[in-house]
Amino acid sequence: MNIGQKTNAIRILEAQGIPYELYSYPVDDGLLDAVSVARKSGFNPDVVYKTLVATGKKTGINVFVIPGNCELDLKKAAQAAGDKNIEMLKAKELLPATGYIHGGCSPLGMKKQYPTFIEEIASQYDFILVSAGRIGLQVKLKPESLIKIIGAKYADLI
Repeated sequence: MNIGQKTNAIRILEAQGIPYELYSYPVDDGLLDAVSVARKSGFNPDVVYKTLVATGKKTGINVFVIPGNCELDLKKAAQAAGDKNIEMLKAKELLPATGYIHGGCSPLGMKKQYPTFIEEIASQYDFILVSAGRIGLQVKLKPESLIKIIGAKYADLI
């Protein structure tokens, strides 16, 4: 598969020697939500995760990785982050904060390594898929590998 230029996420995985697989999907239909990505990639939506970025008054930016077919519970997210409450980062703030655009935000290779929390149900799966840092490209890896690389923690988020 020709993926073009390697993303930061892919470079990090290769530098760490972490096994992964890449999957591309068509984007010309404009359907970029995780459930559509799962359908196009041939995976159960339960294992296709989306990366959400939120900010808290006390803790600043935090990253939450949850199944694409679920909604982030902001109260649970705030509790996991150790803040009273958090709110989603505005779309225009995503690129300057992370280096990624909406629809292509990966928990790997952000401009800065923010505290990251992965929905605890991921620990029950052999693999999950997250954005590889570009719209149309997903990376499949073990949840434990993601935890190890970015120092993430499992948390109840949905």
